[in-house]
Amino acid sequence: MLIPHREPGVEETTLPPDYQRILTAVRQATRPAMARQVGEMPGMDISAKSKLELLRGKLLSLTDRGWLRKQPNVQFTTRL
Repeated sequence: MLIPHREPGVEETTLPPDYQRILTAVRQATRPAMARQVGEMPGMDISAKSKLELLRGKLLSLTDRGWLRKQPNVQFTTRL
């Protein structure tokens, strides 16, 4: 699955639905959120450790492509 880099003209709607939900969850958090906090938002499933690791990988992919920012304490915020 190809996650586009965040650039002018590239809309959030170009992201796969799972990634759009993750961005929405991070954006709705009242402060920077850790992966577990994002996974506890409605519509997310972190019932198994492997699912939490999958979510963490998606958060890092979004960070690498400029959609999110990772703080030194491994909390995520939106760049929007």
